Amino acid sequence: MLRLDQVPAGSDRVNRVAATRSPRTPAARCRRRHGRIDVGVTPRPRGGHAVIENQTAADEYREIAGRFTAHVEGVPDDATWERLAPVPGWTARDVVRHLVEWFPPFLAGGTGVELPPGPDVDADPVGAWRTMSDGLQAVLDDPASAGKVLTNPHIGEVALPEAVSRFFTADVFMHTWDLARATGQDETLDPQRCAVMLAGMEPLDDLLRASGQYGPKVDVPEDADVQTRMLAFIGRDPRWEQPAPAS
Repeated sequence: MLRLDQVPAGSDRVNRVAATRSPRTPAARCRRRHGRIDVGVTPRPRGGHAVIENQTAADEYREIAGRFTAHVEGVPDDATWERLAPVPGWTARDVVRHLVEWFPPFLAGGTGVELPPGPDVDADPVGAWRTMSDGLQAVLDDPASAGKVLTNPHIGEVALPEAVSRFFTADVFMHTWDLARATGQDETLDPQRCAVMLAGMEPLDDLLRASGQYGPKVDVPEDADVQTRMLAFIGRDPRWEQPAPAS
């Protein structure tokens, strides 16, 4: 059996096992319907707090979440939130739903740190994301957080900043592409981060496929840019386009 500590950080297998989530949510229903969970996996080095050298977990989150926030705020209207996302069965709204629903209970269960509740994603996806993300940034900016530990039966003990970096910041990074592609915004990801994450995944190819939580790799040219190759490795189709509306 694949242990949670064998799965690269950021994997939604971590999200599913470690967090208590309601099976009634649309995002959960779509994962059941398609037989596997989202494949937004972003492996991380386990020895440090951030991919970029000398960057703190707080600053890393500020940078990555800030870009995701810009995309959330850039969705022009409610109709765009209902556009399909590259994750099978998800809409753009479900991308935000996934992030605001899985991590707060994971954090609270492992550290006792409660993030402020926000509005319902269906009613206000921008407010839901901003409330949760701003609350998490405040936690990371608090010097006392450096001494806190997240404890989970599947992953053991991890310093709180590192846990956020490994299991959530990485997830936000990858889902930025999903939201951007779903809503027609700039989908460029930082190539340095893409390269580090791809390098972390490639040695675990067989293990990841055997877990049943990752789609098949998508064929792309060998000389494709690192973002394209990373997306293809995790089963995202870099050529995915929004389906044309029914006539």
